[in-house]
Amino acid sequence: MHGDSGLELALVFLLAAVIAVPVFRRFGLGAVLGYLAAGVALGPHGIAVIRNADRVLTASEIGVVMMLFVIGLELSPSRLRVMRKPVFGAGGAQVLLSTIALMVVAMLGATLLGDATLQDGVGWKTALVAGGGLALSSTAVGLQLLSERKMLTSEHGRLAFAILLFQDLAAIPLLAAIPLLGHAQAQASEPIGLAVLKAVVAIAVVVLGGRIVLRHLFRVVARTQMPEVFTGAALLTVLGAAWVMQLAGLSAGLGAFLAGVLLADSEYRHELESQVDPFKGLLLGLFFMAVGMSIDLQRVLAEPLLIASIVLGFMAIKFLLLVAVGLGPGGLNKRESLQLAAVLALGGEFAFVIFGEAVKAGVFDNALRDRLVAAVGVSMALTPVLVIAVSRLLSAHPPAKAKRAFDAIPDGHPQVLIAGFGRFGQVVARLLAAHRTPFIAIENNIEQVDFSRRFGNLIYYGDPAKPELLRSAGARHVKVFVIAIDDQERSTRTVETIRRLYPEATVYARARDRRHAWDLMALGAKVIRETFYSSLKMGEKVLIELGIESDTARDHVRKFHDHDVRLLRAQYAVHDDEDALLQTVQDARRELEDLFAADAGEGVLGEIAASSPVEPEAS
Repeated sequence: MHGDSGLELALVFLLAAVIAVPVFRRFGLGAVLGYLAAGVALGPHGIAVIRNADRVLTASEIGVVMMLFVIGLELSPSRLRVMRKPVFGAGGAQVLLSTIALMVVAMLGATLLGDATLQDGVGWKTALVAGGGLALSSTAVGLQLLSERKMLTSEHGRLAFAILLFQDLAAIPLLAAIPLLGHAQAQASEPIGLAVLKAVVAIAVVVLGGRIVLRHLFRVVARTQMPEVFTGAALLTVLGAAWVMQLAGLSAGLGAFLAGVLLADSEYRHELESQVDPFKGLLLGLFFMAVGMSIDLQRVLAEPLLIASIVLGFMAIKFLLLVAVGLGPGGLNKRESLQLAAVLALGGEFAFVIFGEAVKAGVFDNALRDRLVAAVGVSMALTPVLVIAVSRLLSAHPPAKAKRAFDAIPDGHPQVLIAGFGRFGQVVARLLAAHRTPFIAIENNIEQVDFSRRFGNLIYYGDPAKPELLRSAGARHVKVFVIAIDDQERSTRTVETIRRLYPEATVYARARDRRHAWDLMALGAKVIRETFYSSLKMGEKVLIELGIESDTARDHVRKFHDHDVRLLRAQYAVHDDEDALLQTVQDARRELEDLFAADAGEGVLGEIAASSPVEPEAS
């Protein structure tokens, strides 16, 4: 492209994003792979629409910076303190083990690679830098894949983020050590001690300055009530923190992440996220395209077996070690560990910087740098496919659910038995607990039982439709049964059991819709439709908002309630006759219109009644 002008670059990027990303997502391959493929096709090693990939890559790194800022906004300092064990434990183990293993393999594979650099006197130094660079994973690709699959908050997603955070920290001493390892150590710009001091000072400036300055800054900006000024302040915060870190030779993304953490507990967190998110999405897409442009297709095609060996070799080693780290210090199960390994087995964007510095220091030659850069780029392109493959493999082999015996339930002479402890049952339980009424709760979902127990709820695991369980729970003493089960079939089966064993008991049952309500009414249960009363309450609020007196609105809601309850009973008598059921709907509509028209004349309520048919709820 002539001159690679900013306008032309923007047009090419947007066109590629609009075409490639929907196509790749349509086939379940994800947006990341779409951006990478578009970059490979358009870059200097493809059809050369873009000739200068380095300039695009440098500019697009802002997207990674903004992504880390948004992630920081999700992590308060207290949560970050909790993460110190996975960051330094699992993260440190992954980087150390991967670096050693890859270094050893690089030294043993020197002859296979046929690279003179690995066979001279500094072979171990070259292998160390190569192993350290390949041990790092791509923050942008990994987190984007987790975000796309809604797995950032999963067990392996949280551990992946902790490991990536440690990798960002580990890249700093590696970059500082490269000049000391190479032929150019005499030209090293500064001693390693000074580099560490600068790093500490930069982190202190961002942390202390952020705590003192940022909230006051946003308080002043918010008072202007000008959205564009707030957007500018948000971008200034992100890029300013990144710039301070970069001055000290640290990761720009680390600075943005720390700024996000400092603002995580502020009242401006959600507004900041909404302002930065659009920029983050576009620039991340540009970053992935730039990575695709940096993949040297000519090098890959000229040495396909060699590049494939490097890619498969380092990804396989990292994959195995990540599974071990996940199972060991990470505390994951086997399935989560495999998903962690699939996300982080790739190379990272820091490798491009590390390998470039290695060439300057004389540790690498250009040929080795090109091979490793191509291998890292190919690994980024392969990772979405690997994640999909592992996900499908795990889906094809679901975990065998261990049979857990139902809890032994003591007979504490409860007055109320609640079957089902989801949101519906929990509200009833809280009201009973506040009234100090003895009750017992039984839930058939083991995950819900374990979750509810974490908050101190007295709940038992079991199937309330089992007669022996009801007897052991003291059901003969129960005055009221509350059936709050979400599943219609299980709910009906439970009511059937209770009515058969305790025909004189009072049973209140949650009904999904009218047809479910009729089934429960046939069993003698008193029905509570799960959305009916909340809908009535909202209707009352709407009428009041329209200017109707609150007493009038409440009276009309009461009349509507009574009317609908009568209709439910009338329809229950004929619910097996479709024609008769339709006739009750038509009759009820006319009755409701006459009722409200008599009260409201031609006013707002009359118009509402005239335009609101009463129909059976969907089954």
